[in-house]
Amino acid sequence: MKFRVVSKSAEGGEEKRVIEAASRFAVYEQVEKEGGMVVSVLEGAGGMPAWTQMTIGTGVKTDEKITFTKNLAAMIAAGLTLTRALSVIERQTKNKFLKKIVMDLESEVKKGAAFHEALARHRKIFSDLFIAMTKAGEESGTLAESLAVVARQMDKANTLQKKVKGAMIYPSIILSAIVVIGILMLMFVVPTLSNTFKELGVELPLATRIIVDVSDFMAGNVVLVLVLVAAFFAGLMLFLRSKVGGKVTLFLALRIPVIGELVRETMSARAARSMSSLLSSGVEMLSALSIAGEVVGDNSFGKVVKEAEERVRKGEPLSVSFSEHSKLYPVFVGDMIAVGEETGKVADMLGQVAQYYETDVEERTKDLSTIIEPILMLIIGSAVGVFAMAMITPIYSLSEKI
Repeated sequence: MKFRVVSKSAEGGEEKRVIEAASRFAVYEQVEKEGGMVVSVLEGAGGMPAWTQMTIGTGVKTDEKITFTKNLAAMIAAGLTLTRALSVIERQTKNKFLKKIVMDLESEVKKGAAFHEALARHRKIFSDLFIAMTKAGEESGTLAESLAVVARQMDKANTLQKKVKGAMIYPSIILSAIVVIGILMLMFVVPTLSNTFKELGVELPLATRIIVDVSDFMAGNVVLVLVLVAAFFAGLMLFLRSKVGGKVTLFLALRIPVIGELVRETMSARAARSMSSLLSSGVEMLSALSIAGEVVGDNSFGKVVKEAEERVRKGEPLSVSFSEHSKLYPVFVGDMIAVGEETGKVADMLGQVAQYYETDVEERTKDLSTIIEPILMLIIGSAVGVFAMAMITPIYSLSEKI
């Protein structure tokens, strides 16, 4: 059987070639014997063009990873060996990308590798938090419990993210509709009115002239306008997904009433849940802070966690950094961590902080549409009012002359 293989050499160079082997695992063995590392393996020497093999993101949804983790934890807790549990999950999995990953995990474990080492081969799928908690579970002999904690952490984080995204769908649809309707009116409605004004020789106010000029340009360059609009939204999406765009968006969001508080509570819940899960699984404090900093992200909130790591390394209490950055993390976070340090229950206190803010964010997102509706009405009313006045004013001036 032939496989199309992309591998990396020890020097870091990437190589594409076709390898003939009995199985996919034999390909991994051959490449590793040569001192390289497999990046990807596809069956067949030819076939469809490369672009048809592309996938968006990792090819594995968060819900699928949560299900995988829950099932694996349940099977190990029921007494199945790790390899047996992975074999069962591999047969049940419908996602071909996840199926390949589970097959690789099973193969590596059978060869004698630790489970967290096998997971580390797929860092695009399994986060550092996932790998660290799995390692802690293996070392302490509580792998099933650690996996169950990971599943709960992922489930809560995913639910919270869906709540926040869901709350933003309504205003996004309304604003998009306003933009589309505005473009259509400028391209098809305004030209009719502007022709009438020109025929009657009406003197147009500044606002009307601006709208008419924009309309004339759009009506005369339809293809160009559509390309520019598509390019604008594509560029906007790329910008928002970039590091700089993410930081700018976060900076602005923190300064918007209601939204800013929602962002602070969401990030606090994420940081607290990550640290609580890691510490409760037996991960030592410095490692937990390092991983939690990566989970929170490369932003102002993540920098506070990384600062806390440095200060804890120097012997300072964990609560100090959070208390000193109350504009980002609410005072409640620092106070609860301080209580946890005094009682020796930091993981429990962080868990309570996460639970509190997760619940609060859920409640806030339910009420968000009620808050946003009047703001949207003001935006729509202002846009319609400006357009109406710009179009009606010349008609009034014409009626006065008559």
